[in-house]
Amino acid sequence: MTAQEIVFFANDRCNQENIIAQLKSGINALRMPSDGLVSNWAYMVIAALAWNLKAWYGLVTVVPAARRDILRMEFKRFLTSFIQIPCQIVATGRRLVYRILTHSRHLETFFSTFDRIRELKFT
Repeated sequence: MTAQEIVFFANDRCNQENIIAQLKSGINALRMPSDGLVSNWAYMVIAALAWNLKAWYGLVTVVPAARRDILRMEFKRFLTSFIQIPCQIVATGRRLVYRILTHSRHLETFFSTFDRIRELKFT
């Protein structure tokens, strides 16, 4: 192996170690909340699914710079930026209106990705 290949190999491994660290501390996938083997397995699968949904959301994002940021983002930051958006839900007539109560720099990315997901056809 050349020196350049060794550096790229080490960088790829470092990225995998970051993912494992996120699974350990970010979403607590390796925390065992119960004493049962099956319930702990289910907890780990649900936590890994949440991580995969974050990655899928990042891959569906339209803007390449935002895509890279979401894929590299820690899970807790992803939750506060894209999932836990404070909003007021108002029932008016025959529809629901969602009023966003705060502004963040991720809202434009959120709405463009939401429109892209809405356009997807799963048949």
